[in-house]
Amino acid sequence: MKTPGPDHPITLTPAPQRMQARVGGRVIADSGAVVMLAEASYKPVAYFPRADVEMALFTKTARKTVCPYKGEASYYTVTLDGAARENMVWSYEDPYPAMAAIKGLIAFYPDQADISAAA
Repeated sequence: MKTPGPDHPITLTPAPQRMQARVGGRVIADSGAVVMLAEASYKPVAYFPRADVEMALFTKTARKTVCPYKGEASYYTVTLDGAARENMVWSYEDPYPAMAAIKGLIAFYPDQADISAAA
């Protein structure tokens, strides 16, 4: 377990406005409580509360990855209109203490979902 710091900064901030995630033009997440995670030189990632995500479209997969700063990530496949998008989203079910604010939140791969401010 590593702690974020000057050599690898991670900041968590509330999104400045309501955010949505769209897949195939359909809104599957819509929230005014998104947490934006900015890590080192990576692009910021929007983390949505599960209560604001259509979790009925999600199926947990066996895939897991480990981030030395955040912990173990679980992945979900999104099935929409009969098409399965494998491992399209992830969640840190039990993140390391420094990242407790993202516990259970849902993040989407930006190349597979359109993440933007709500219209």
